[in-house]
Amino acid sequence: IEFTLHPESTPIISLCHSMSARSIMRVPHQARSIASRSITAHSVRSTWINVNSLNQSRSFASFNTPLMAKRIPSWGAWMAPQGRPFCTSPEKVDSGLSQAKIAFIGTGKMAQAIIGGMVRNGVQVPENVSLYDINTDMMNACATAFPGVKTATTLWGACKDVDMVVLAVKPQNVQAMLTELKEEADKHGGIPKATVFISIIAGVPLVAFQSVAEVDFVVRAMPNTPVTVEQGCTVWCCTEGFPEQRKAQISELFGAIGDEICMTDERFLDMATAISGSGPAYVFLTMEAMIDAGVHMGFPRHIAERLVINTLLGTCLYAIQSGEHVSKLRNDITSPGGTTASAIYNLERGGFRTTVSDAVWAAYRRSLELGGQDSNVGPGRPQRPLPSFWQKELQDDTS
Repeated sequence: IEFTLHPESTPIISLCHSMSARSIMRVPHQARSIASRSITAHSVRSTWINVNSLNQSRSFASFNTPLMAKRIPSWGAWMAPQGRPFCTSPEKVDSGLSQAKIAFIGTGKMAQAIIGGMVRNGVQVPENVSLYDINTDMMNACATAFPGVKTATTLWGACKDVDMVVLAVKPQNVQAMLTELKEEADKHGGIPKATVFISIIAGVPLVAFQSVAEVDFVVRAMPNTPVTVEQGCTVWCCTEGFPEQRKAQISELFGAIGDEICMTDERFLDMATAISGSGPAYVFLTMEAMIDAGVHMGFPRHIAERLVINTLLGTCLYAIQSGEHVSKLRNDITSPGGTTASAIYNLERGGFRTTVSDAVWAAYRRSLELGGQDSNVGPGRPQRPLPSFWQKELQDDTS
């Protein structure tokens, strides 16, 4: 793994007990590895943070975005048992995304995060981006944030003559938006068959876009809110017959805002919605509970926030770097008869694992409902069949 140091930035390689600017470990200009996982990775990227942007009193709890350059490791394809891939993210190549024209329908936080990641990382120029939003104030604010992007007064005005259309509207507005776009497009010869539709709308399946808009190439993706600081994880899938070059472009697009994983079965998208899509909210709630407990014990709130945020950040990086199973890492810090053992006992007695699991299942069921699918799934309910290729792999493992 090679690191090219930015003259004004410092890579975070490991964490000390304090995350103040003085304690961020500096690395010489020689290449240095931080990854010890023995997994297949298409690319490994590192995090850069401008030390001058760190708030000395609040430490890593607040820093200015955008990040200076790259991110923490993006592992590419996670491997199934026997080395078989569960996902098929394309190799990182020059996909030609920088020449593609992209329209964004909806200009909320997620759309702005994607535009910002593409522009800051040099994979797209603002002049190739067009915007449309019924909320003109939000659209104009987005255009102001990224000088050079174009705005349109109609759906068709944004989507005509583009290669990709990113759909970032609310689920309840999807059908009306697609119907309006189809009607406008039909007046001008229809939507070009080569146009790629990219949906980041929760719960809406691929077939919905194919049936209403009558398009062939559709991507369904589930990014999460950390894409705002280019630390997100986006799971995506696409329709059959999707061109390989377009796949590479989608991979590069989502790679500009964090890690990206291409799944071969669409059913994983609803699962990802429940885990990575809604997951940041679970983490924030856990953080809130820990911070409030710290305040209850007597810490000033800003100190409690600093302790909790740095603890979670360091724990995540430690889990990545160690390559160990999380159960082993937890056992390593649970001393017999100690404070951690007492805390774990109370968490288990309160049904912590089951509560978290039930929350994930509830999010999964809701995602299915948003797509008009059967949501009678989960523990104690009739089980849906596993995704087809996964079922085959499990059968192979037991043969």
